[in-house]
Amino acid sequence: MKYLRRLIWHIASRLLIVTVVLGLMVVSFYYAMNMSNMYVVLKDGMARRAQVVMMQEDVSELSKYFQQSFIERDTAVVNTVNGYSPYQDYTVRGIDHRLEMGFAWVWPWDSSVRVDITERIPRIDGRVKGAKAEQYIAQYGDDAIYPPEWTSARYRATLVKENGQWRIRTLTLLEELAE
Repeated sequence: MKYLRRLIWHIASRLLIVTVVLGLMVVSFYYAMNMSNMYVVLKDGMARRAQVVMMQEDVSELSKYFQQSFIERDTAVVNTVNGYSPYQDYTVRGIDHRLEMGFAWVWPWDSSVRVDITERIPRIDGRVKGAKAEQYIAQYGDDAIYPPEWTSARYRATLVKENGQWRIRTLTLLEELAE
């Protein structure tokens, strides 16, 4: 009886260890998968948002990354659609978009998460449109032929999982950064 009890305890303890290790592996896999998906959505979504504002690209592309309610409330996008973008008189050919994402913990069963991000666009390749160049130089000086700088900022982003895909629900401005 004594040997049977030891054998059962030995098998049960090893089974418990294997179960814990496999559980940690599953949680780690889903954490890594969710974090990489969230990073891609944030990086591509924020870059697409900047391109919509600066290059007047198609606004409908934003729905891949943002919830429709956010797109309708975002002042930068709404101003661009209504023709009030500070970049509307510029031809922007490219941007150097950089995004840093802070730490966030997301369980495999979570459907929403908050994460702090820092967005910077240190370089904008573009010039004022040909017909307006002389007017801008006369009004604002020689530097006016280049597009205005993008305001670097820290945001708190709330992402939600809808139909297996992460989307940005809100962006809350935490602080504007001086470059």
